[in-house]
Amino acid sequence: MMVLCFLSRALPQLRHSHGPLGRQVCSASANKPVLTLFTKKPCPLCDEAKEVLEPYKRRFVLQEVDITLPENSAWYDKYKYDIPVFHLNGMFLMKHRVDIQKFEDRLKKLELQSEENQ
Repeated sequence: MMVLCFLSRALPQLRHSHGPLGRQVCSASANKPVLTLFTKKPCPLCDEAKEVLEPYKRRFVLQEVDITLPENSAWYDKYKYDIPVFHLNGMFLMKHRVDIQKFEDRLKKLELQSEENQ
């Protein structure tokens, strides 16, 4: 629940929907990085991206944002031709396809920062 509160403050204009990976939000610890997936239905590239990220799912919280919802119109205007788009802890990370090396590097950096702050 702590993670949802954080997300609400960080991304107030978003309405969140939970996919297969997103269901972990309630059980996730607050110190896990948050990977936001900007998506819409249907999105075969988004489904493919989630499959690629499956082996990493215990290391982050996935938050899906449906850009077609009226309250997400700003994200729709920005990303309608680019989904999937990923932000890691609120910062743009990648779009169209998962760049595993980039994802691993940024995830590891955040994990190290989290360990140092404990």
